Amino acid sequence: MRIVFVSNYFNHHQKPLCEAFSKTGGVNFCFYQTEPMEEERVRMGWGIEIKDYPYVKLFHDDEDAARRDILESDIVIWGGVEMEEEIEPRLKAGKLTFRYSERIYKEGQWKFVSPKGLKKKYHDHIQYRKSPVYLLCAGAFVGSDFKLIHAYPKKKFVWGYFPEVKHYDIEELMAKKSHEGEPVRILWAGRMIDWKHPEYAIAVADKLLHGDPMFNAGYEQKLQDNGGFTLTMAGGGEMEESLHAEVKAKGLEEVVHFTGFLKPEEIRAEMEKADIFLFTSDEKEGWGAVLNEAMNSGCLVVTRPMIGAVPYIVQHGMNGMVCDGKLLNFCGMVLAMATDRPECREQGKQAYETMVKYWNAENAAAQFIRVAGELMEGKEPTYSSTEEPSGALQPMCRDPEIGPKYGARFVRRW
Repeated sequence: MRIVFVSNYFNHHQKPLCEAFSKTGGVNFCFYQTEPMEEERVRMGWGIEIKDYPYVKLFHDDEDAARRDILESDIVIWGGVEMEEEIEPRLKAGKLTFRYSERIYKEGQWKFVSPKGLKKKYHDHIQYRKSPVYLLCAGAFVGSDFKLIHAYPKKKFVWGYFPEVKHYDIEELMAKKSHEGEPVRILWAGRMIDWKHPEYAIAVADKLLHGDPMFNAGYEQKLQDNGGFTLTMAGGGEMEESLHAEVKAKGLEEVVHFTGFLKPEEIRAEMEKADIFLFTSDEKEGWGAVLNEAMNSGCLVVTRPMIGAVPYIVQHGMNGMVCDGKLLNFCGMVLAMATDRPECREQGKQAYETMVKYWNAENAAAQFIRVAGELMEGKEPTYSSTEEPSGALQPMCRDPEIGPKYGARFVRRW
């Protein structure tokens, strides 16, 4: 089985899945990179020496050979690439192809009525709805977006990103985190830009330190009596200066610490020590691989529901906490969890189990190869089980086509 994966660039989020494909017996795998990595990503430590990975090729080194490979391979995964002219011959030939896509209407589904946009969607997607072309949904709202334009009917699979999953002795991992009488360790990590909402994390620190009349009585004092908290802000970006100023204005210098950009392995080290991870992005976060990494590190993640990965992976109150988009409710939920360390630990353990047993590159590759093999034999695909103990979905389940109003189901629970 020859599998070709075409995407913009090879990075540490794609590497584990590619490694899993390349190490599977009976699979001949190749990854084509179509463009250089952006400088900002390189500064964040995303760069990888592709010469160390023999299955990685640069599309533009030999375009004719790459085009032949894309046309003739058994299976092509096509994702994150605006090069429709390169995949079109394969689609017209009716060869088995998987689109790998995040949301197409991140700024609002009302945009699907645009005549210009619909013309392009018809060209790229709709005209092939009866062909052997399937959609790997890299986020829980992708299926809903494509359903609006009647593309890939009953041909959408749960998918996503599969960064490295580390295997720990769970008790040793939990021993790295805070203990009774020590400050609860809260972590936020990412680019400090508007749609990632790092200001939510600063608001959390303010409410935890200074309280709010809307909180249940006694929470803040209970937190302080049990060691208080610290908030680490890892990353940088256009909002960094204003966040520093806000911390100073609110008198949070003793509890909020900025690290600047860290390399991926340094971020993971911070996660291993953290009790609570704050994931504050809005609907522009197509997936959010940092969620995978935080859960794998045994953190209790408090997150907002419109992030693409959340409905697939996080089951509220079991392996993480999902709060509606209201800031005060989000702050209150963090406060409730920060004062309940046993619950924090239990959900952190369940988050870890979700990653090591189900949501990882090895499982994703195995499920994909199984389904692709069935399709190559002309069979209906058997979707992977959804019977994961926490209720989270597995790769290659049938996509549930959740709409973007998903967040309305989450209410204040503190």
